[in-house]
Amino acid sequence: MAFEYAIALTGGIGTGKSTASSLFMLNGFKIIDADKIAHSILALSHLEIAELFGDEYILKGSVNRPLLGKLIFRDKDAKKKLENFIHPKIFDEIKSQSEKLDRFKFPYLIDIPLFFERKLYPMKTSVVIYTPKEIQIQRVLKRDGFSEEETIRRIESQMDIEDKRSLATFIIDNSGSLKNLQSEIERVTKFLQN
Repeated sequence: MAFEYAIALTGGIGTGKSTASSLFMLNGFKIIDADKIAHSILALSHLEIAELFGDEYILKGSVNRPLLGKLIFRDKDAKKKLENFIHPKIFDEIKSQSEKLDRFKFPYLIDIPLFFERKLYPMKTSVVIYTPKEIQIQRVLKRDGFSEEETIRRIESQMDIEDKRSLATFIIDNSGSLKNLQSEIERVTKFLQN
């Protein structure tokens, strides 16, 4: 059975989910990563993406993800078209991996950026990696090199981090140092493994 021992790990762009995932792994958790699954599916779907959006979104036989990203974060119809194509495939793969991990009868995390937005995954427990919006913006500007306008557009394409925080079972505050994040992960791990 899928999702029986699964815990949703979510947050917003620039809140530090990837770093938190790595730290959770060091604490013994298996992780299913929705973004990695999405990237794998996109890598295998260049013909479908060309059909949906045009050949200009294909570069040397692969999906030009930066160019496609620019399109979907500024065009709601294109975003919906991509989501309708890719989300069922992501769900099927996550479900398949979840069924395998459930056999161990031990909690594991599914890193799903759009967990609350999509409402597809039947998990009762959620962990939100939280960072105030101002810090999100600064981190994305520094990490990805987008303009401030593009950064804000991408952050605002997801549910507001304060709303995610209010829906969380557990909140991990990642507005401080790496050491602070480690202690937050250890604090929450004690609850998740019981």
